[in-house]
Amino acid sequence: MFRFAHLIYLYLLLLIPIITAIYVYIQLRMKAQLKKFGDPELLQSLMPDVSATRRHVKFTLLMVALGLIIVIMARPQFGTRNEEVKRSGIEVVIAVDVSNSMLCEDINPDLHQSRLDKSKMIVSKLIEQFDQDKVGLVAFAGSSLTLLPITSDYVSAKMFLSQLSPSTIAIQGTNMAEAIQRATANFSDVKKKKVGRALILITDAEDNEQGAIDAAKAAKEQGIQIFVLSVGTEAGGPIPMGNGSFKKDLSGNVVTTKLNEQIGKDIAKASNGLYVHVDQTDEAQSVLQKEIEKMQKEDSIESMYSEYDEQFIAVAILLLIVLAIEMCIIEKKNPLFKNFKLFK
Repeated sequence: MFRFAHLIYLYLLLLIPIITAIYVYIQLRMKAQLKKFGDPELLQSLMPDVSATRRHVKFTLLMVALGLIIVIMARPQFGTRNEEVKRSGIEVVIAVDVSNSMLCEDINPDLHQSRLDKSKMIVSKLIEQFDQDKVGLVAFAGSSLTLLPITSDYVSAKMFLSQLSPSTIAIQGTNMAEAIQRATANFSDVKKKKVGRALILITDAEDNEQGAIDAAKAAKEQGIQIFVLSVGTEAGGPIPMGNGSFKKDLSGNVVTTKLNEQIGKDIAKASNGLYVHVDQTDEAQSVLQKEIEKMQKEDSIESMYSEYDEQFIAVAILLLIVLAIEMCIIEKKNPLFKNFKLFK
């Protein structure tokens, strides 16, 4: 597998067409100025040792050298060893509610920590505990979206997690039925593998659409347990709009969002899973971690490139050759090689 360690440096290759355009412009200006002095063919006969072709060749070689230098800066690498790695873990898909109500700060109003911030913190700590497990990430509100298919790439999982916000999903609401169905579709084929499968559903369950219980029962039939983490309080609170104000209804009254615990308990029960209420402490994360550790793990074999060898030496050698050729070419014709017609 070939790759560049620092892809960003390849943007410097855009300098080559820019410099080339400037060079062509200068050459055209010089040619136009020479025409003012007389016929170009006559002027050429007066300067028999001058070779425009040599000048163009030297410039081309310099641009090639510049391109090779940029490639070296980007650090070309090649995966030289393909290893089979044995893993033993479970599959976990995390579905996070990103509806506007998740912006409510009722869990820890003193710290202005929203329900969504608390959810992201729990998931981040959970991912840090994973070793050989596979994880996927789904965001949902009125509709749902798979942000990360199930993978062992924990770095990408945390990156996508950090970017979660209500703007991730355009349609507002809390359609948990669709979220469960989309998350379930990310698991591997249950007929081929016997491995623990956990769907972690994090939500305040407000404005819930119908069908979530049926979706949970369907997930249970596929061997998937749903762990529901309910975020928020029964007293609830207003929804910040980001400009110091709160969301209001059509009558101008401040909207209060409250946690709907019952639907979360029903979903967990229907899938033979677990219901956990999230508060200011880390108890929810601890309980969830213990339950996941109890799940059946399966050994799997994965093929991956374990090492990358630097390939800059080969490029550097080519660069030296190009520079050596460029230095050997002079713009004036060499009388010692006048019988060789490589250039005009």
